[in-house]
Amino acid sequence: MGSTESALRRATGRTAPDRRGAVVAALMLAMALAALDSTIVSTAVPQIVGDLGGFTLFSWLFSGYLLAVTVTLPVYGKLSDTFGRKPVLVAGAALFLLGSLLCAGAWGMGALIAFRVVQGLGGGALQGTVQTLAADLYPLEQRPRIQARLSTVWAVSAIAGPALGGLLAAYADWRWIFLVNLPVGALALWLIVRHLHEPERERSARPRVDWAGALAVFACAGALLTATVQGGVAWPWLSAPSLALFGTGGALAALVVVIERRAAEPIIPGWVWRRRTIAAVNLALGALGLLMVAPTVFLPTYAQSVLGLAPVAAGFVLSVWTLSWPISAALSQHVYRRIGFRNTALLGIGTAAVLLFAFPFLPYPGAAWQPTVLMLALGAALGLFQLPLIVGVQSTVGWSERGTATASVLFCRQTGQTLGASVFGAVANGVLSARLGGASDLDAVTRALDAGTAAEPTRRAVADAVHAVYLGAGCAAALAFAVLLTLAPRRFPVLQE
Repeated sequence: MGSTESALRRATGRTAPDRRGAVVAALMLAMALAALDSTIVSTAVPQIVGDLGGFTLFSWLFSGYLLAVTVTLPVYGKLSDTFGRKPVLVAGAALFLLGSLLCAGAWGMGALIAFRVVQGLGGGALQGTVQTLAADLYPLEQRPRIQARLSTVWAVSAIAGPALGGLLAAYADWRWIFLVNLPVGALALWLIVRHLHEPERERSARPRVDWAGALAVFACAGALLTATVQGGVAWPWLSAPSLALFGTGGALAALVVVIERRAAEPIIPGWVWRRRTIAAVNLALGALGLLMVAPTVFLPTYAQSVLGLAPVAAGFVLSVWTLSWPISAALSQHVYRRIGFRNTALLGIGTAAVLLFAFPFLPYPGAAWQPTVLMLALGAALGLFQLPLIVGVQSTVGWSERGTATASVLFCRQTGQTLGASVFGAVANGVLSARLGGASDLDAVTRALDAGTAAEPTRRAVADAVHAVYLGAGCAAALAFAVLLTLAPRRFPVLQE
């Protein structure tokens, strides 16, 4: 029986069904580590700053982690195609847990930020490889099921993370928000090592790894994303640090092109952008990253400052879209089986654009149920948009290209989120300055509103600033619609399995 099962695995290229449930459980645990990370840390920032100091640097607890995740995604994608998913996932999970242990023992804000970067280096492997393995484990008709489960992990984490982080910070110690990763990650590692058996594949005797390209991609993305994250925050956009980082990033981008053209096995192969399907999806999901910034960053401020809600109630207004998103994603298979991947995504992003453009027309100050209903519908629309594109791209490539294709999609979405935070932050601050007749920023105005020292015109200025951000997000959704309509093929070239 054992030899029959082994032969079946070699023939089909999939883990045996009796082990697949354990592997899926491991993938969900690994995804939970990455999904919980930012939400659980955010609620403990006051305790961390009070213990370690370094208030002016605390934003790097999030930026450093995000940068490390983003720049490593393409590298891990190529490595998983070269050496297999299992060794990359095991190494990434181990690195993430090492970073968690180091964070728990941090002696200062600088050390904690450095260790968060270590966490992010492992988090890039978790995000990309988990999504790739989800496609490896299941045939096309069953992939929405596992993808919906992973989406559910993100939804639960968005709600449970802040509550768990607050409880640990209040009743234990902020260091426990990192230590809780260890048992969860250890269980995920054990399940992966014990139950994930990848099929034997033909590889060259000495696989070539484009380490020069990997280093150049890492440096280029790091410079450009750092300039984007810190521009307008830590220093002015036209200051020497911004210009130096953008200039360095541009030079490194040219170096990446030269290296990748000459490499035998490039980290970012040219076919990622030459194939219409993958190129269109990359651009569309980059626009998704942009528009996601509007609700995730600015809606809580709107709910508290304009609607007058308490932080918990404001969090609920935001969290409803994380509930409708996975439900819609799970049901999307019934739509794209009838009308195709592209048309389903067009339906989702077209609806999202209408909802985002509708937000500025909500009455002022309005009732809490109005943005709540809007966010519930937006989550459902984006569930129809994102999942069909990811499943569609994964279904157009074979095993040896799936890691790279999946990583390119996730990289573009993450990059879009990073750019969106900076662009829309500048838009919001610009509207505030124009409305209030002076140099103002959203953080300072929000603190004044919380302290009860701001007048009614200030609330209206915050509402106008958030409305401008939502209009920008609507434009990003319209751009994604246009990209899919003009660049993506009507039918994705799905490979027969």
